[in-house]
Amino acid sequence: MGEEATKAIIVPESVLKKQKREEEWALAKNQEVEAQKKKSRENRKLYFKKAQQYAKEYQDEEKSAISLRREAKLNGGFYVEPEAKLLFIIRIRGINAMHPKTRTILQLLRLRQIFNGVFLKVNKATLNMLHRVEPYVSYGYPNLKSVKELIYKRGYGKVNKQRIPLTDNSIIDQVLGKHGIICVEDLIHEIVTVGPHFKEANNFLWPFQLSAPNGGLQKKRNHFVEGGDAGNRENFINELIRRMN
Repeated sequence: MGEEATKAIIVPESVLKKQKREEEWALAKNQEVEAQKKKSRENRKLYFKKAQQYAKEYQDEEKSAISLRREAKLNGGFYVEPEAKLLFIIRIRGINAMHPKTRTILQLLRLRQIFNGVFLKVNKATLNMLHRVEPYVSYGYPNLKSVKELIYKRGYGKVNKQRIPLTDNSIIDQVLGKHGIICVEDLIHEIVTVGPHFKEANNFLWPFQLSAPNGGLQKKRNHFVEGGDAGNRENFINELIRRMN
């Protein structure tokens, strides 16, 4: 009887190997989770430091602009604002009676649907393209508040050609980490300052899908200077973004 009982509890070698393999996998997984948690804790501190650094930078710029305005006023002169480097373009009209070349330019600008919005760098090529599609778009110079609100509220990234909401900094780090952009604050800073990796950061951002503006549009077919909505509205674009965001 004793010999039979001993034979009965012998565990097959394959089962032992399987148990050992599962234990090794569990240990490796636990180590990976712990390493990820540690990295996440370190990253959180880094993100906070970066946010503080950028906030100070924006504040210093604002203070500098205010002091220069005051100085100019005291000396009886005028303070000329620095030229804008960033544009935000919103498509406000559909495709009815549109010239094929105009449609192509709107596709190049990634404005495929009505109320789509994108950031662009101010340069001669961009302004020439905008001149051609002016009746179909409204554009201007967004401020820091507008850029932040757009990215935080309606920001989606392009990850493996998929439209992914920016719910975690790791999504940005995964795609733009090689350019030194590892969190949302980095992304906002790169866009606002039109930094050296603006092209990569802007291509990563999916075109913004905005709502129809609160209170509606005045007159789509007329230029902004004629009391309409199309064309360059300079700093007044921020008011339109507030109504559409």
